[in-house]
Amino acid sequence: MSVQNLNLFTHFDNALRESRDKPLLILENGVTYDYKTIKYKSSQIAALFKSINILPGDRISVQVDKSPESLFLYLACLQGGYIYHPLNPSYTANELEFFIENAEPSIIICDVTNLAIFENLAKKNSIKHVFTLGVSGEGTLIDSLDDSAINIQTFNTPKNHIAALLYSSGTTGIPKGIMLTHENLISNTETLVKTWQFTKEDVLMHALPIFHVHGLFVAIGCALSTGASMYWLNKFDPLKVLEHIDQCSVLMGVPTFYTRLLSTEKITHDNCKNMRVFISGSAPLLEETFNDFETMTGHKILERYGMTETNMNTSNPIDGARKPGTVGPPLPGIEIQIVDDEEKKVGDNVIGNLLVRGPNVFKGYWKMPEKTAEDFTAQGFFKTGDKAKIDADGYISIVGRSKDMIITGGLNVYPKEIELIIDDIQGVKESAVIGVYHKDFGEAVIAIVICSDTSALKEIDIIEYCKQHLAGYKIPKKVIFANELPRNTMSKVQKNILRENHKNSFNL
Repeated sequence: MSVQNLNLFTHFDNALRESRDKPLLILENGVTYDYKTIKYKSSQIAALFKSINILPGDRISVQVDKSPESLFLYLACLQGGYIYHPLNPSYTANELEFFIENAEPSIIICDVTNLAIFENLAKKNSIKHVFTLGVSGEGTLIDSLDDSAINIQTFNTPKNHIAALLYSSGTTGIPKGIMLTHENLISNTETLVKTWQFTKEDVLMHALPIFHVHGLFVAIGCALSTGASMYWLNKFDPLKVLEHIDQCSVLMGVPTFYTRLLSTEKITHDNCKNMRVFISGSAPLLEETFNDFETMTGHKILERYGMTETNMNTSNPIDGARKPGTVGPPLPGIEIQIVDDEEKKVGDNVIGNLLVRGPNVFKGYWKMPEKTAEDFTAQGFFKTGDKAKIDADGYISIVGRSKDMIITGGLNVYPKEIELIIDDIQGVKESAVIGVYHKDFGEAVIAIVICSDTSALKEIDIIEYCKQHLAGYKIPKKVIFANELPRNTMSKVQKNILRENHKNSFNL
């Protein structure tokens, strides 16, 4: 590790000292922020938290839209040694209740439109401080800043100090808090910068959300570790990407980004001539998309593989073959094993369970020591839950997930969570939620519902109920009513059969 103080903010600060006046953040309206300004604004927020007696290790729960100020807030948490706890802005009150109760934050920061929800949660959980922050930078957080109160020292971070707490649900529907340390994030960032050959000359098109690993740690980390600029879109819009892509050299996205860019029929060799690399992750990239994109632009998309618990584990190379359908070899310093159910290594091109070990692997699950122990082998490898195989050249292919997780538009959906909501509807006997192929989203959510004999439920009834209790990306895109669910001899629902039966539901 290249810094003595294991604080990610210090890592960024050391890298950016020579870039104090260079525009690092470029907005759609032409406004720019240099590092001097970004550091000043971040330090103001860190000083505010210190002034109200927030201590290193305290959680800061954040549910806000993407904005420059949300970036400053994230950096302030790093600088002060606070644990950054980002929440998807589309989470509903029903979903938020668990996260706030479990994380026990000292501060909540939310959009003003959700203030009543969070004030209620704060009261129930004895949380003293709730601030607001809007997409245009307005709100009580910014109003509370003191221009004179920025004399704050970056927290001297010890080994294993937690930088961020992100939640990932399991098949039981109970979310798990994933503790990522400063050391985890620094080590992975340094590896990605070298592997993807990032420099201060790069301009990253940042169109990802920043409540999960991809946009928050991978994209921002690579940029701020090198002094690269970020062209900042609050959300992905293919036409806005195309409008500014000639000013950029790198795009990181989920497969949906690339299918939507292709669907415009306006992405060409010419408007991509300044691009150095297109990177894809968070969901499997179809070989069809890989090939179509190369035909349209002359660029081979670089696919990589990671997860919340580990950040990035593998990557196709910058120089060398990028194999469609694979996520490349393991990154330097990261060990990958593919084993059978007895944890014995399998041979080339044999499907097995993917294990990973390295400085990128998370510290453990928040308040869940038994689950943490269960998900690691005796040798310290993390059990990812993914099924994979490795070829003779060392390239890894992810072939499935042992936990039936759905990835739609790059976001994780856990079937059990949706099934619990649907099963609570009067007239529903049981349900099964699956993901099937969708050209745009990669996978789309389908609910198969078994109703009672007297029920008059319709598809719209199920969907409207889900909208009241779940984030938008979790809402089933189709509801299919059936008389029974296929089961094995142990009465377990055979979702593989359901997926096969309904695989052509979205032949668009």
